[in-house]
This record gives sequence, structure tokens and C-alpha cells, in this order.
Amino acid sequence: MSLVIENATVVTMNAAREVLRGVDVLIEDGRIARIGRNLRAGKRPRQTLDASGCVVIPGFVHGHLHACQTLLRNRADGLELLDWLRERIWPMEAAHDFASMRASADLTFAELIRGGSTAALDMGTVRHTDAIFESARDCGFRLTGGKAMMDAGQGVPAGLRESTKASIDESLRLIRDWHLSEGGRLRYAFAPRFVLSCTEELLREVAAQAKALGVRIHTHASENATECDLVRQRTGRDNVEYFHDLGVSGKHVTFAHCVWLTAKEQRLLRETGTVVCHCPSSNLKLASGVARIPELLADRVQVCLGADGAPCNNNLDMFVEMRLAALIHKPRTGPTSMSAQQVLEMATLGGARALGLEDELGSIEPGKRADLAVLELDCPHSTPGGEDVVSQIVYSAQSQNVRDVLIDGRVVMRDRTLRTLDLDAVLEAARTHAQRIADAVA
Repeated sequence: MSLVIENATVVTMNAAREVLRGVDVLIEDGRIARIGRNLRAGKRPRQTLDASGCVVIPGFVHGHLHACQTLLRNRADGLELLDWLRERIWPMEAAHDFASMRASADLTFAELIRGGSTAALDMGTVRHTDAIFESARDCGFRLTGGKAMMDAGQGVPAGLRESTKASIDESLRLIRDWHLSEGGRLRYAFAPRFVLSCTEELLREVAAQAKALGVRIHTHASENATECDLVRQRTGRDNVEYFHDLGVSGKHVTFAHCVWLTAKEQRLLRETGTVVCHCPSSNLKLASGVARIPELLADRVQVCLGADGAPCNNNLDMFVEMRLAALIHKPRTGPTSMSAQQVLEMATLGGARALGLEDELGSIEPGKRADLAVLELDCPHSTPGGEDVVSQIVYSAQSQNVRDVLIDGRVVMRDRTLRTLDLDAVLEAARTHAQRIADAVA
């Protein structure tokens, strides 16, 4: 298939961070072929998408997500992390069946696409992970994800507790079934939940299997002060140091949060190339704190951006996360810190690194995958735009500005209408299954 996005302002996010105005983007076989003017003509018939007056950006990439939790939205407010997990989230996750997990995933991807997101690194719950991959397969979303691994932990309900062997075996089965399927659009990542829910045996085996099989690892680290204290009591080390000693660090590893880091942990992150995912809404809502992201960036630690799960956010909107990431650090580090350019990099190129796909995603350049969002910014809340379109996107734009979305060159939303999901059916299923889960844990 050949498609031309015509007459756009293109925020390339290439090495020069060029913004090209009044240009076309030629897409062939799911990849960006050329960027220039008057690209409609050619030997192959080409569909067109008029982007006059619009801005084309790389699709957002969430570096930390829980699609299994989207049905739990608005049912877990007013709690800090460990109480939130033990009293609300884990019991509701344990109440999922396959159908409710599919409904949760469908709702997740509908919301993400409508907000200009084209890819994510996801952590499921312990069971029904196939439903999440099936949803991403069917709607065309780009997903790297895995089952949560939980072979230990206080307050873990029976429906989530598993043996070390069962956890590893099921993860390996999911890798065989899903990793690199759909032309590489679906990939697997081992997802040990966090130190407090995993035995040392499990984490060592995850480290070994990930390296042997060439898959990523996705986990939580140093999110909450009480969590960090408990990890020190149990292991004698801080989160990142403990993970590193067990082999869970490196460019193939993403740690969500990293709010409470020591100087040694920050150094380990830099030296190993481990990716940190900043989740500002979640960290604020659960009162976990504010990660020292300006210092991490200045120290050349790789940082991406994510929404976390809907019950601790309560939405999955990258525009909200960008605006918060750009604002909450300034009172401490000054008005020039966390520039709009840095924040957009976290939401695009940073997320691509979290997926291990920086050569494929995150910028609009020939040869890269055509994962793109088209924004209409001519509306009251983002007018006038000024000269800096990146600043306009980060500080003024909202998810309602997203008009079209492409993944692998396929139009999955056109004129704000989803093409691969029936939104009315998705919402109806979500309401039905969410109520069943709520009733089950009442």
C-alpha cells in the first residue's frame, strides 16, 4: 500500500530535530519512504490524506502501562501504593476472566489510539495475557508486553499467587505464541511485578532467559518510600542495586517510576543503559513523590514517559503526562528545566528505546515504521500557536486535537473515528465487565 500525507507541518524528531512545513510524507509498505514536496505523483497508485493546516508527529510510545487495569478506573482512589495494591487492585485483577481482560484491553487501545499513541510497553496481570495480545493484534496496535510474575508477596490473593516454575513456564509459552508475531508488531517482555512480589530465584531466571531469548524485561522499581524500606529489610540493598546484582539491568530493561533513587542507583542506571519510565500522574495520585527527572537526564540516563494504569491516573493520555512532566519539576529546578523538546523526546524517542525499537520508531525519517499521529491545532485551547510548534504540542494540545492515527502505515483512526475498533461496543463491554468485577470483590 502507498499513501501520501500531504501539505503537513512535520515534527520529525530526527537528529537535527527539524520541523518541516508544507511537506508531504510518502508511506510505502508500512514504512516512511520519503519526506518532501509534491510526492503524490509516481508509478504506484497512491492514496492521499490531506493534512493542510495540521501537524504530523511520531506516534506516542508509552513506556509503562497496565492494560489489565483499565476496567478498574475510578475504583481505587485515596490510597498509597501498597494499600492500593493489596486492598483494591490485586483483588480486582484476580477477579478478571478472559472476557473481561479482552474488554479491558479493547478499552485501553481505543483510548490510546484516540490520544495519538501507537505503541506501549505493557504489564498484564498474572493470568489471561493472551486476551491482551489478541486485542492488540486485532486493532492493529503495536504492543510489547507480558504477564505479571508474582511468586511471593504479602497480601497477594490466591487468584494471583503462582509458583516460580509456573510463572516461568507460562511466560515462555507466551513468548513462543506471541513474540515477533504480526510482522514484529507484537513482542514479549518478561514482567516480574516488583521486588516484593518475586523470589530471588524467579528474578535470576528471568535475567538469564531474557538474555538467552533476546527479549526485554519490564518491572517497577523504587516507586514508594515504604516499598524501598521493605526491599532494604528483605535484601539488604536498594531496588536498582538488587536488580542489578541479579542481572536485571541493561539496555533491554525498563524500570517504571524510580522516584526514590540513591546516587549509586542513578550511577548504575547510567552505566548500564537501563531505561527509566517517568509516570508523573501516577506518582502524584498515589502520593509516591516526584522523580528527579532533570537530574537523570543531565546524567544521561535514558528516560521515557508513561501513564501507568488507569486506576492510579485516571486516564491514559500522553498529552496530560507531557504537560505534567514539563511543569512539576520547574519549581525545584527552574523555569528552563524540562523543555518542551525534552518532554516530547521522552514521549516518542524515549518510548521507542523502552521497547528496544529506537531504530524503527520515535521519529519521522525514511526507513522507519509509519507510526504517526495527525494533529489539528486550530482550536481555542491551542490558538494562537506561536512559532514553536513543539511548545504548542506539549503545553497546549490535548487528545481531542488528534485527528488521524497510523500504525505500520495503516490508518487506524480517520477524522476522529476508530477504524479497527467499534467504540460503542467497546464501551458497552467495558461497563458490563467492570460492574461484574466490582460486584465480585464487594
